[in-house]
Amino acid sequence: MNRFEYIVAEIDGDYARLRRTDQEEDELKLVARALLPPEITEGTKLLYEWMSYSIMT
Repeated sequence: MNRFEYIVAEIDGDYARLRRTDQEEDELKLVARALLPPEITEGTKLLYEWMSYSIMT
């Protein structure tokens, strides 16, 4: 299963825009906040694994 690391680049209402940490891309991934941990803020590091997001410590 794939494992990706993201940083919350922007929070916009019910959505968050995530930036992959291992790629130099201009496009951000738009994700519904309902799929993310509720305590995220801009700059939070996330791990996507097994079709779910968790905060990296």
